Amino acid sequence: MRVLLFGATGMVGQGVLRECEVAHDVSEVVAIVRSPMERVPAKLTEVQHRDFFNWGDVDLSGFDACFFCLGVSSLGKSEVDYRHVTYDLTMSLAQALVKASPQAVFVYVSGAGTNAQGKQMWARVKGATENALMAMPFRGVYCFRPAYIQPQHGVRSKVGWYNAAYVAVGWAEPLLMRFAPKYVTTTEAMGRAMLKVARDGWPQKVLESNEINAAGAPPEDAA
Repeated sequence: MRVLLFGATGMVGQGVLRECEVAHDVSEVVAIVRSPMERVPAKLTEVQHRDFFNWGDVDLSGFDACFFCLGVSSLGKSEVDYRHVTYDLTMSLAQALVKASPQAVFVYVSGAGTNAQGKQMWARVKGATENALMAMPFRGVYCFRPAYIQPQHGVRSKVGWYNAAYVAVGWAEPLLMRFAPKYVTTTEAMGRAMLKVARDGWPQKVLESNEINAAGAPPEDAA
């Protein structure tokens, strides 16, 4: 399986990349990045690309899956500006990719509370993006809506105080996973779940945290 990855340096993207590294059926991960990555694993091909609204000079053919983990905060942005860097940016890539790799499964990470008819601006924009993606003729489109994500295996957020918060509550992660699976997942489960839906599909097209945990369960747990 050849995987196209966006957001490889973010917390979710790091987790996905780690699971792709250990997956026996992933032959290559192509990460589209704006700046060089600090670490380039054996399976990873790094492609530096600055203009995420223009894909004419990037080879997008031959991919089996696209894991879109790229996102920005809506804080301080107008709806027009946020829509441009969320909906417009995502659709620019998706339209180019579906022409070059219609056989791909597209996995889009939005977030808990996403709703195209919602009251919150970010939720409406993310929801509109989900709806537009699901109307595209990929082999499959799945939208992940995690709530709280606990980093694992050395994965770190780019935001310093986030890391401190994750460390502070990390001890409680097993309890949260047991008693609040609808609201908690991990970077490992996210990565495993993306690979699962790309390989085998999934009954739901929109996966909340509990569905992500089910899809991302280790084989012995899933059985």
